[in-house]
Amino acid sequence: MTRARHPLVLLIAVVLVCGFFSAFLVNDTICLIMTPIVAELVISLKRNPVPYLLAIPMASNVGSTATITGNPQNMIIGSLSQIPYGSFAAALSPIAAAGLVLTVLLIAVIYRGEFLGRAGLAQPPARPARYHGPLVVKSVLVAIAMMALFFAGLPVAGVAIVGGALLLFTRRVKADKVYFEIDWPLLLMFVGLFVVVAGLEHAVLTPEAATAIGRLHLQSAPVLAVLTAVLSNVVSNVPAVLVLKPFVAGLPDPQRAWLLVAMASTLAGNLTLVGSVANLIVAQRARRYGVTIGFWPYFRVGAPLTFLTILFGLWWL
Repeated sequence: MTRARHPLVLLIAVVLVCGFFSAFLVNDTICLIMTPIVAELVISLKRNPVPYLLAIPMASNVGSTATITGNPQNMIIGSLSQIPYGSFAAALSPIAAAGLVLTVLLIAVIYRGEFLGRAGLAQPPARPARYHGPLVVKSVLVAIAMMALFFAGLPVAGVAIVGGALLLFTRRVKADKVYFEIDWPLLLMFVGLFVVVAGLEHAVLTPEAATAIGRLHLQSAPVLAVLTAVLSNVVSNVPAVLVLKPFVAGLPDPQRAWLLVAMASTLAGNLTLVGSVANLIVAQRARRYGVTIGFWPYFRVGAPLTFLTILFGLWWL
């Protein structure tokens, strides 16, 4: 990203990196890693950091649509539907690719003063690269091996546990350094979110509401996609998937229905700032750099992006 000579090239680099790695390494993780990197870079370049930081969660959400390991709700759907990893990726990867293109276009158009009306990027101050070579090589090899095993059809949970254990097994880094890097306020936020989601699930998704959902024409792709998107923004995407489980299982083509639910529940996370945990992670970490991502600046890009990507997904599926 530091080699980019134009703001639009930098935006494309952020979107592609976040989108690609989110498909395999979970979107929330990518947001945790990329936010400080992008924030420090654009601030040092004296650019408006908001559009670049918006690109991180939006591209991560879109990119995570592509595979079962992209986000928690896809993992649940993969377990419930028993759709092979390769078949899942083949069906939804084109939607993710188109969504990444739309992400770049919408951010560039809405923030055209940043990307279309300013000069090229100044070079950031030179800093010596500091990294641990053997650990980098080990991490890359483990990640590649995990991706290959995913596509080979091995159990996703087992592969992830073994891969994580291999990465943690090292004598080169002291354990206290690892503990020091844990974001405890973020973990507390996750705990609070689970409490709120559980409360909403019990208060809003009553037996009467479940009966009403059952009367809808869920065999219609637009109805199922819209219902999934709405539920995902009301009770969060993971509870929405669990609520729809008994209804989707009884549809004429459950595999196609599950793919629709995976697509809509993930892409709906871009609608508002609180629509996805990935969005909240970026907003929370951006504050450390004095950058505030408000509800309306996010909605201005997220709303049309959600509408267009889900519309494309309906057409594709």
